[in-house]
Amino acid sequence: MLMTMNRMPHLFFVSLATLALAGCGTMRSSVVFEPAAGQAPTTAPTVSTKAPVASTVAPPARTPIPGGTYVVAHGDTLYSIAFRSGVDFRDLAQWNGVAAPFTIWPGQTLKLSPPAGAGATAPATPSSPPPATAVASAPVFQTIPPATATPVPATTPSAGAVGAGTVQSATVAAVPVAGEAAPPSLPPAAPPAAVGASHSAGGITWRWPASGSVIKRFKASDAIPGIEIAGNSGEPVRAAAGGVVVYSGNGLVGYGELVIIKHSDSYLSAYGHNRKRLVKEGQHVSAGQQIAEMGSTGASRNELQFQIRKDGNPVDPLKYLPAQ
Repeated sequence: MLMTMNRMPHLFFVSLATLALAGCGTMRSSVVFEPAAGQAPTTAPTVSTKAPVASTVAPPARTPIPGGTYVVAHGDTLYSIAFRSGVDFRDLAQWNGVAAPFTIWPGQTLKLSPPAGAGATAPATPSSPPPATAVASAPVFQTIPPATATPVPATTPSAGAVGAGTVQSATVAAVPVAGEAAPPSLPPAAPPAAVGASHSAGGITWRWPASGSVIKRFKASDAIPGIEIAGNSGEPVRAAAGGVVVYSGNGLVGYGELVIIKHSDSYLSAYGHNRKRLVKEGQHVSAGQQIAEMGSTGASRNELQFQIRKDGNPVDPLKYLPAQ
């Protein structure tokens, strides 16, 4: 009996140690993870092991291309495409690696927004090989003097008589038209009409392009933002300032027979719905010179649709023209 009682403390401690060892084994088994094939077992998960999984399921960031592309058609000019797309012609040229004098050709695809990455890239391969003059390793935007073969008429007014637009227009010697050969010589500028009211704005001296009243005022949100001037069929449409004709055609939907004049690197003016165009691309015109006959092409009534664009953006012509 005494021996049995002496063994009881020993048995108690042996049992307690056994339970402790069993408990330790149970705790270890609860945190051991089954290893994948070919991997060593790990004792506990970490937050970093789950982070890569979450990142792989996130959708990749998308780079929007708001402008899309445009395929050059016969008769287009870089200026008319820029005008149609609502961008500045210098930006359009840079985005596509087109150097002055901005030669383009039918079938060429032009990007209407900046390309991905830094720097401009060359245009996409067109359906037919481009002329040799259309390829440039890098766009170079510099002043191009007028062609030496183009005579300067004695009747051309001085810069002071027709405003700063005439001085700036000398930067364009010719306007390449897609699919058309350059003319051997450019038509000389005709003498301006009788001097009327004028207003200087943006370094340009502006005059009214037609004598009628304004029947629609400027709204920047309009599909064709500008003003509409009433008149009769055949009445003269005149250049609002001196410059160079950079588009003369009917390829822009909604404008009918259209003339676009470049007055400086910043300013263009446009004259739509004409019955007849009297000038061609590359022609130097003076302020007040007749460039078209008023009509209703692309419109439901006889009127002149007149726009001024600054750096590709439509602006209110009434802020530039003299008060009536």
